[in-house]
Amino acid sequence: MTKDDLHAWALAHGWQEAGGFLSLMKPRTFDTAIVRLVLKATVAALEIKKPNGKWEKVSGAAYSAINAGEEGDVPSGLGLDTINGLSSLMQQNKDHLVFAKMR
Repeated sequence: MTKDDLHAWALAHGWQEAGGFLSLMKPRTFDTAIVRLVLKATVAALEIKKPNGKWEKVSGAAYSAINAGEEGDVPSGLGLDTINGLSSLMQQNKDHLVFAKMR
């Protein structure tokens, strides 16, 4: 995958731009990012916000090592599929974005 491919996939699956990063927001309030993708020139990193407010990198990979999943699946190689509850969080964020547009 390329940086643009990963960016497009994330936006289509509930991620949103927050603070210059693709982020998943905290459920119920949807105003605080708790998971983010840091897309640099040659690598992507996945970070999770710890309770103390600091970001912790949980995985990272070069774009060449990230493989696009089938439609609806998460890309492999970045560790997105190993994080418990991530798909549920992505779905909650996606639903929130859809219903926010209906208001």
